[in-house]
Amino acid sequence: MSHYIANLRDIEFCLFDLLGREKVMGTSLYSDVDRDTAMGMLEEVKRMCENDLAASFVEGDRVGAILNKETGNVTLPESFRKSYKAYVDGEWWRVDAPVDLGGMKIPPSVRWAIAEMVLGSNPAIHIYASGYAFAQVAYVLGTDEQKKIAKHMVEKHWGATMQLTEPDAGSDVGAGRTKAVAQPDGTWHITGSKRYITSGDADFYDNVVHFVLARREGGGPGTKGLSLFLIPKFMFDFETGEMGKRNGVFVTALEDKMGLNVSATCEVNLGEHEPAVGYLLGDVHEGIAQMFKVIEFARMMVGTKAIATLSAGYQQALSYAKERVQGGDMKVMNDKASPRVTIIKHPDVRRSLMVQKSYSEGMRALVLYTASIQDEIELATKAGDKERTEDMEKLNDLLLPIVKGYGSEKSWTLLGTESLQTFGGAGFTRDWPIEQYVRDAKIDTLYEGTTAIQGLDFFFRKIVKDGGRTIGLLSKEIKAFADAGGSNAQEKKALLKALDDLGAIIGVLVGHAMESQTDAVKIYQVGLNTSRCLMAVGDIITSWLLLRQADIAVEKLPTATGKDKDFYTGKIAAAQFFVKNYLPHITADRKIVEATDGSIMELPESAF
Repeated sequence: MSHYIANLRDIEFCLFDLLGREKVMGTSLYSDVDRDTAMGMLEEVKRMCENDLAASFVEGDRVGAILNKETGNVTLPESFRKSYKAYVDGEWWRVDAPVDLGGMKIPPSVRWAIAEMVLGSNPAIHIYASGYAFAQVAYVLGTDEQKKIAKHMVEKHWGATMQLTEPDAGSDVGAGRTKAVAQPDGTWHITGSKRYITSGDADFYDNVVHFVLARREGGGPGTKGLSLFLIPKFMFDFETGEMGKRNGVFVTALEDKMGLNVSATCEVNLGEHEPAVGYLLGDVHEGIAQMFKVIEFARMMVGTKAIATLSAGYQQALSYAKERVQGGDMKVMNDKASPRVTIIKHPDVRRSLMVQKSYSEGMRALVLYTASIQDEIELATKAGDKERTEDMEKLNDLLLPIVKGYGSEKSWTLLGTESLQTFGGAGFTRDWPIEQYVRDAKIDTLYEGTTAIQGLDFFFRKIVKDGGRTIGLLSKEIKAFADAGGSNAQEKKALLKALDDLGAIIGVLVGHAMESQTDAVKIYQVGLNTSRCLMAVGDIITSWLLLRQADIAVEKLPTATGKDKDFYTGKIAAAQFFVKNYLPHITADRKIVEATDGSIMELPESAF
């Protein structure tokens, strides 16, 4: 039996009932995709994920990636290679590749629904296959000559990496020391070391194109002095793609990790023994801006991976709770002769399952809502509507750190405290996949920007720099929904209260930020609470999306039968549970933020 069960019923509900994605299908950019086509694709992906991709999930973890230190080549288990081949042979890479190079134009909402299932069944498959999305960046931003690199990446199924991190430059990207020197033939020679490089090598690629940040000679300090270079593992003929000599970029070590073992996380050396020849992307020195095109994709992927894993954990926990017999019903707990019952009959197990259900379904809606905004960006751009394009881009920018930071943090926490806990001691063994889910998910809170980095980015770039405009517009939309009344009136009243508390939290933090211009230490009071602010916004948006789903369910329930009736009943229950149990925390968070005095920053280090 597969470890993975895709929740396609909920994906369909989110896409079409909640987000109305059929209205953008069959039109403009998406003229080749209607609802039936999209569902056909999703059903086929579900079959592939539950069978071909899930098949190597456990062995990939147990065997992991293996490095030949003499050659710098990484080999992967045969079963995983077979799973990856199934993905490529199924041509699902086309959803990420440039249309001009054989890609398939589908709405991002459908594309990320596909990604959820791939990432939930075997996340490393999707991670290794990111080369097609990287090719999109090279094709859009590259020179005419560099577009040929993108062409070969797609047609020859090459891999790709993003290389920012260095031994002494992690979150502080601007401290990077990797150096680039211009050559007479227009190429660059890059020297330095990179660390924690995902998918640094694999034996199902003939070639890998590394997207590397480096500081050119004469480039200034910080991030502004960084440029982005394309550095292939093997040199090649630009016209034919025929492979040439080995380039001077080598994997020198693999990280020994707690999870996601089949995903090769590499140390990479550039130019130590022979030149690492690179091509300046677009022939412009705009490294950080260019790399952010890759980072945005990566953060969306990581958040989706985390949320997909929580959904998989919940499905496992739910199945186990319906089968595991333990103890008697609490109503007759003193009657030792009472029949034993399945643990789903126990109150705390039910509480735990509803926590998992509400968060996994609410955050799935968060991912697909964000993806639907990406639909709107593409359509507005196509229509030449600059104002709407800008508004939607800002909303997407606001949502991305929530998808990544909030989604990963909540998923990792709940997988351990709720999903695994449902299994009791069995969850701590390798008899069940849940322990691997927990290990594999922890990285989601760390790479592509830690939760702390996401919180800082969210507050300073997406709120302060934006003048609060975008979050204000989103808050206005949420308020209008809650003010409209109708079903779940008490829950909507609670949502309004949480919105008010969030406004106060943001107001306090903005006040401290302004005060810090004349009293620098005030900035500490902001830094102590930016992650708290991010989590509060995540809970409010999740509540809003769950309540929107509940309203739809209320309308459909009277005529529903069988599984549909249960589905809609569950939707209403999940929304009500989430609002009652999690929105009150935002009132407490408001009090904490208002009381923060920064005294912890005055403690001597020896006091810790």
